[in-house]
Amino acid sequence: MEFTETQINRYSRHILLPEVGGKGQKKIVQAKVLIVGAGGLGSPAALYLAAAGIGTIGLIDSDVVDLSNLQRQVIHQTPDVGRPKVVSGKEKIQALNPDVNVVMYEERLTAGNALKIMSGYDVVIDGVDNFPTKFLINDACFFAGKPLVHGGILRFDGRVTTIIPKKSACYRCVFKKPPPEGLVASCQEAGVIGVLAGIIGTIQATEALKLILGIGRPLTDRLLDFDARRTQFREIRIKRNPDCPLCGERPTITELIEDGDVAGPTCALPGQRNL
Repeated sequence: MEFTETQINRYSRHILLPEVGGKGQKKIVQAKVLIVGAGGLGSPAALYLAAAGIGTIGLIDSDVVDLSNLQRQVIHQTPDVGRPKVVSGKEKIQALNPDVNVVMYEERLTAGNALKIMSGYDVVIDGVDNFPTKFLINDACFFAGKPLVHGGILRFDGRVTTIIPKKSACYRCVFKKPPPEGLVASCQEAGVIGVLAGIIGTIQATEALKLILGIGRPLTDRLLDFDARRTQFREIRIKRNPDCPLCGERPTITELIEDGDVAGPTCALPGQRNL
């Protein structure tokens, strides 16, 4: 493919980077990224990936914009209240970069549709706010062989990790199963500082670009924790668990299933295991 003069101008700061250049920018333009959840984490991730020139961005979300979302879900605006998030998100992405193809999925991600939807993408970003779906995304990416960039936020704390199926620790290596209902407070119950979503979502977008370009050191086998109160990052080493029910030596999860809605909507971070 050849860039137009307009595209060369738009992506000039990328092209100037030796690690990217014209060849790397072509990889970006040809890449397809699926963002599950067009909310707090998905908003900044989608906007920065669109600005970077990702060729196709898939948005999956069954929710509509609520006034309380606007404190952190920066892809949506006040006139969007009551509108489907995927429709609002698509409009803002294409207003920022008309070259980006946005595919909307106004539905929940389920065991029945996850593999089919993921099959057309290179990287998946987890921007959801409930534990059962986070486990479902992890498992679906494992069976589909898709790299996954996980993110989570609650109150003033955020976390990011990148998972390469069959090569790095997966989500279940660290957190075996969703926490029991009521054990962990939700953002609705405990709150979240809005800017935290921007920090974590932008790191997720960075990880996706690194995977697409094949540069740097992705956050595999590492959890990056961020404490916004102290402006402090902490890296926690993790490793593949040989007893993991999904990717371990004797897996007990051999097909895509759902853990059920054992936890309500939450941005929370479960307790750490196998660190």
